[in-house]
Amino acid sequence: MNPDLELRNQLVNLLTLRQAHADFADAVADFPEAHINTRPPGCPYTFWHLLEHLRLAQKDVLDYIVSDHYRWPTFPDDYWPEAGATTDLSGWNASVRQFMADRQELVAIVQNPAVDLLAPLPNSGKHRHNLLREIHIVAAHNAYHTGELIVLRRVMGIWHS
Repeated sequence: MNPDLELRNQLVNLLTLRQAHADFADAVADFPEAHINTRPPGCPYTFWHLLEHLRLAQKDVLDYIVSDHYRWPTFPDDYWPEAGATTDLSGWNASVRQFMADRQELVAIVQNPAVDLLAPLPNSGKHRHNLLREIHIVAAHNAYHTGELIVLRRVMGIWHS
């Protein structure tokens, strides 16, 4: 067994497969257009805001990994759409597609044997963050909010069981 290849495969699985958590594609599948801009009870954001938060956070980590001109975002403002922002089905679908494309870009980076999973990332400075750490952060964040998306759909009665 090649330990490096096995680690890479496990990281890809962590990002893309339904293992100990819900699957992103399932969570957004057949989403009712009428509820894209709905705020579930007691929730300060809409379903689309949550989807955009997932996309923006994942994109930030991707940029952190690959960009030569990375800009630290302002938290939490740069990780969420404006409170009053809305979208339509086209915008919802664009968010889903971009999330999936960015995730696939992370997968390609992980699968590249020339990329050292443990080398400090250029943008990490004194923190010496590495790709392994960043992939774990993305996977955990995505799993958390994917579960939240499903729970909120259940609360609203729009989850397909």
